[in-house]
Amino acid sequence: MKKILILNSGSSSLKYQLFETDGKVYNVLAKGLAERIGIPGSNISFQAQNDEKQIFKLELDNHKTTLKAIFDILLKNVLQSMDEISAVGHRLGHGGEYFDKSVVINDDVMTKIYETKDLLPLHGKAFIYGIEAMRSILPDVPQVATFDSAFHQTMPKEAYLYALPTEQYEKYRIRRYGFHGTSHYYVSRELSKILPQASKVISCHLGSGSSITAIKNGKSIDTSLGFTATGGVTMGTRCGDIDAYIPLYIMQTQNKTAEEVNLMMNKECGLYALSGGYSDTRDIEKKYYEGDEQAITAINVYVHNVVKYIGAYTAEMGGVDAIIFTAGIGENSSFLRQKICDRLAFMGLKIDKEINAQRGKLVELSTKESTVKVYVIPTNEELVIAQDTYNLCM
Repeated sequence: MKKILILNSGSSSLKYQLFETDGKVYNVLAKGLAERIGIPGSNISFQAQNDEKQIFKLELDNHKTTLKAIFDILLKNVLQSMDEISAVGHRLGHGGEYFDKSVVINDDVMTKIYETKDLLPLHGKAFIYGIEAMRSILPDVPQVATFDSAFHQTMPKEAYLYALPTEQYEKYRIRRYGFHGTSHYYVSRELSKILPQASKVISCHLGSGSSITAIKNGKSIDTSLGFTATGGVTMGTRCGDIDAYIPLYIMQTQNKTAEEVNLMMNKECGLYALSGGYSDTRDIEKKYYEGDEQAITAINVYVHNVVKYIGAYTAEMGGVDAIIFTAGIGENSSFLRQKICDRLAFMGLKIDKEINAQRGKLVELSTKESTVKVYVIPTNEELVIAQDTYNLCM
């Protein structure tokens, strides 16, 4: 059995899972989350297999300090030595056109990762922090990068090209890339085990960051996120699709820099802006039921955007066999799932309200009469990364 560590680095957070596997069965020995890295009040959660979660309040200055602290916790609980770790897998956001699958990290790969880091304003640099820290701590252990954009490299030109001067694509590689690919791949693969005849699938990864993907015969043919992770449907703090001139107009009329507008589009827009300062849909749902007009507007805009993309992808594929809900909102918000599905009733889609009340479980929501199958499938990006890491390194 081999032990594989999976890391998912954010700018001020770091998720980790330790797997033990023989390449067939993948057991999670431990998992946790480091929060508020470089910020006062930092901590690391730790949960061993079948045990209660523990919280350690520690001063975490940077990602290297954080990883050393995580290793200290693992060594006291589930590891005898760091030598037990056979490989490390990293989630990365943007592989540009360089990567259509997971790869073993070497100097050439790192050069390409550095080249694409600025294409993800919120997370690009953060993903690299984990790799650099891990290469410093365990320099002889093989590391693997799994890219969120890789699954979408099967999109046809008409889906990924923007109507810009040709030079913008040929020289500067400006195109639709798409993200959340590891999640969309995982849930569509799980659906194929349950419903192998479903060839036209729409996967709705709905969370703080959201994306909708059209999947035909197991391959991504279109997706809502684009050149960066700012476009598509309305998100927690990101604006989603807007008129391309709006950022320029704001810069011209409000004397804002490109950096200030970028910050606004990523941190101050979306549900946060529409609801009056709430980015978590649980808070917005509560305000919605209280009759708060801003919360009602925020929910209506969100549902409108999701339904619009589902409708567009249904037309693009010439129909839809199944719709998947996944990620934080998709797996847990029966309220939003119901609202979205109600708007799709014209397609003959019907869901069971009692089953829909469940949270975080793999369930079929659609009734027997429904002409479109609807499932909630909890995503598991870490498992995909662990499988790719094992297959590349063992």
